[in-house]
Amino acid sequence: MPNWAAFVGLTGVIVSFVVLLAHLSQRLLDAEPADRRPTVRLQPTGLDPGVAGSRWIRVRPADRSATAEHAVTNPDSPSSMPTLALLANVVLTQGFFGGVLLVGALVFSIPLSAFGVGPEPLSTGVPAVGLGIALGIGLWIGSELAVAVADAAGIGYDQQVRSMLTPTTMGEWVLLLAVVLPIVAASEEFVFRAAAIGVPATGLDASPWALAVVSSLAFGVAHGAQGRAGVVVTGALGLGLASVYIATGSLLVVIVAHYVLNATEFLVHERRSVDSIE
Repeated sequence: MPNWAAFVGLTGVIVSFVVLLAHLSQRLLDAEPADRRPTVRLQPTGLDPGVAGSRWIRVRPADRSATAEHAVTNPDSPSSMPTLALLANVVLTQGFFGGVLLVGALVFSIPLSAFGVGPEPLSTGVPAVGLGIALGIGLWIGSELAVAVADAAGIGYDQQVRSMLTPTTMGEWVLLLAVVLPIVAASEEFVFRAAAIGVPATGLDASPWALAVVSSLAFGVAHGAQGRAGVVVTGALGLGLASVYIATGSLLVVIVAHYVLNATEFLVHERRSVDSIE
């Protein structure tokens, strides 16, 4: 018999840890001197590993003499860490939180249907993938427009996180697109949509729309490192993904949409780093 309350409690703990970790990461980034951060040029386009925002131009190795001393004296600072190490950290962190909830689902006997996984084509079939791709592109366009409005209003959007995660070698690009972004999309949708909305709505008869608002607020706050605009835009995107999840009842649809959103952002706004590899 499913232990709904126990799993919902575990989900609350995991979401709280995610938000806390994001807050600590934000403080670490804010503690870095402004002149030690990656060189940035603001333009009215862009998004993070999941949200639009201003474009960051990554500093090439030959241009990093100004940050070399900082990297030696403070090797633990985020901007001095190798991209590969940062990508590995993302995989381990996201995999850990998603893995804990997955184990919890097995221990507490939560059925797959409560997460939005079923035999229907729109749940796990090709139609779900196609719909996810279309929605992901639509969300990316919406995020671009939202950030353009934020830029016009003078609301800052911090892209330091995406800048640090941008690959500098072809191997890192393969790792990002084939491993990191799929894990990020699957983990965040499993935590913030399936576990935070689907399970309590199914097992505790809670309002899915009320749950969508709460989970989207937490999702936005968890992206506080991207500035005020990042919190608002990410929260809005989270609400959009939650609405799609509720309407379709499919976890796969929102995972694919989330991945397409993130991958499109990197490919569109960080493509210059690919040229610099050659």
